[in-house]
Amino acid sequence: MSEYLQYDLTRTLIPNLDRHLALTLINHLTELDQPLYAVEELQKAQYEIAKGTNMIDYAKQLAEQVKGMSGVDDKMPDFAALRAETMQKNEQLQKSAEPVLKVIENPEVVDRLKGAVDKQRNMELLQKEYNLTLDQVNALYHYGHYQYTYGGYEGAASYLYHFLILSPSADLNLSAHWGKLCSNILCGEWDAAMAEVKDLRDLIDNPQTADQAKPSVQLQARTWLLHWSLFVFFNHENGRQALLELFLSPAYLNTMQTAAPHLLRYVVAAGILSRASGGKAAPSVLGSRTIRDPVKEVTKIVLMEEYNYSDPITGFLKDLYGDFDFEGAQERLRVAEQVLENDFFLFNFTADFLENARWLVSEVYCRIHRRIDITDFSKRLNLSREDGEKWIVNLIRDSRLGIDAKIDLQANMLHISRPHQTPTATLIETTRSLAFRSQAIHYAMTKKDQTGGAPSTNAGRGGNAGRGGRQGGASRGQQQQTQTQQPATGVAQEA
Repeated sequence: MSEYLQYDLTRTLIPNLDRHLALTLINHLTELDQPLYAVEELQKAQYEIAKGTNMIDYAKQLAEQVKGMSGVDDKMPDFAALRAETMQKNEQLQKSAEPVLKVIENPEVVDRLKGAVDKQRNMELLQKEYNLTLDQVNALYHYGHYQYTYGGYEGAASYLYHFLILSPSADLNLSAHWGKLCSNILCGEWDAAMAEVKDLRDLIDNPQTADQAKPSVQLQARTWLLHWSLFVFFNHENGRQALLELFLSPAYLNTMQTAAPHLLRYVVAAGILSRASGGKAAPSVLGSRTIRDPVKEVTKIVLMEEYNYSDPITGFLKDLYGDFDFEGAQERLRVAEQVLENDFFLFNFTADFLENARWLVSEVYCRIHRRIDITDFSKRLNLSREDGEKWIVNLIRDSRLGIDAKIDLQANMLHISRPHQTPTATLIETTRSLAFRSQAIHYAMTKKDQTGGAPSTNAGRGGNAGRGGRQGGASRGQQQQTQTQQPATGVAQEA
């Protein structure tokens, strides 16, 4: 058994994913250079997940691999009959949706309906001009849903998109959004998927029905959204910034702490990957608060939640900023490298994560030392002496550190000096925001006098953007994916 198996989150993530999404995680495990699980165990997991979908040909292929293995039913399903049944049902659903399909083929009609605010008026228009009933519109949802179940993700995304334009049903619309998010993920359409994350967040936070407003239902929906959005956030160009916005917002931070503390790994990874923005403010990705100093905010949560969840990635921040334990941080970073390589969402970011983590170690180390042994410093960064020297040269050039350093090659030492701040500079820095704060207090007091009520305290916050994302499909095995627990109204309810 691999020593890194204890840090694998696949078993923890899958119960909160759709079957089609979960298959991508299993497929990733089969492609690792150093497998965490036995090949037979992974093949059986693939088959058990796939047979719950309508991807009959894929399930048949997997069944042939696991036939005769212990724990597998010797009596295999009749895949030929299942395939015929699937095709027949697909034809029936297509025929039911045919009247609506003819209407949405006209771009002018779609644009006209898309611009309408009131969905009920859309329905009245369809009934009056095209003789379409609500059942026929709902048939488009069922047809798109069924396309999804057998792996027709592009068709499913298109039909569910048009259904959302036409449908006034709150419950079916929520389900269609979940299905469209999955379809966009599996097609690698990251901009559309990001838009779906925004829409789902708005629907969850502003429920349309009494059932959707139940606290337990909202908690479950937010938990699903946190898990499903990982596929988007680690593939979209601005995904890391968006992840921090969503996961660190009060409602979703509470959800993570309550129902999914293991997701703290991805919050830490996003914070460290966003370090390179250097404190520059960036526009919000999801339309909420941006994070100016992600590492600082994430570290607070890591220290708070250490009792609840810890791994080498979260432990790295704890050792570095909580305990100033450089030896511990060095060891955590060594183990974290392999954990990153094994993680489905993070394996493409291993090099960037390690580089940014070394910068964080360097910043802290250089702030508390004036003379640094180059060989010892290189070891703390898990680098060779030669690579360590190159790293130190680049470190000195980084103006954000605010240090003046010189290398003494003969003594193998790095000498650090910091400019002494004059009393005048200290005074200016201390009172820099005094004028703005005074104006804000004056404005608040004036407004309170005029209205007789309490002043508003809602203020915008600036922040950082991430370095950018990874383009491409949702995974190496992108065309097959899954869910063991699914939204109550979702496209993920399989045959």
